Amino acid sequence: MAIREEESRKRRKMDADGLASFFREIAALHSAEQLTFLCIGTDRSTGDALGPLTGSRLLEYGFPHVTGSLPSPCDADNLVKRIAEIPAGQIIIAVDACLGPPAALGSFFAAAEPLRPAQSVGLFLPAVGNYSLAAIVDVNSPRPYRTLQTTPLYRVMVMADQIARAAARGFGLTD
Repeated sequence: MAIREEESRKRRKMDADGLASFFREIAALHSAEQLTFLCIGTDRSTGDALGPLTGSRLLEYGFPHVTGSLPSPCDADNLVKRIAEIPAGQIIIAVDACLGPPAALGSFFAAAEPLRPAQSVGLFLPAVGNYSLAAIVDVNSPRPYRTLQTTPLYRVMVMADQIARAAARGFGLTD
């Protein structure tokens, strides 16, 4: 996904501290049992590993329904199949890495609406999520695949941990 100016107006830009509030708002409406985190990405690309890293951390915190983790990624090749496996009635929180403007690097964009995965690399996948969280792991460039391949792993790991920790705090699974 790539954050563009017109799209960023629909989403709330926040830092890691703001994430817990986003998840608290969701927790006020839905229990963790009602939710499925759909963590999109692959561990074969440093920048795109945010999803599987986040999914693995969410599982460690005890979230019961997570689709997309390091052992079982949810990527462009299997996204439609993995969405179909989510039980009907589940509220989906989609999490995906994103490229964006330099000023947004390291930020998160949250919304009570779906996101479109893989836009930054020119793929047309279905919009997913009742809620969505896009993490700006690197800057938009003319060569998005290369940018995602060369995104610093440390940045991606830190951001994945921030998301999982904030979700756990927001849902009262940790202090």
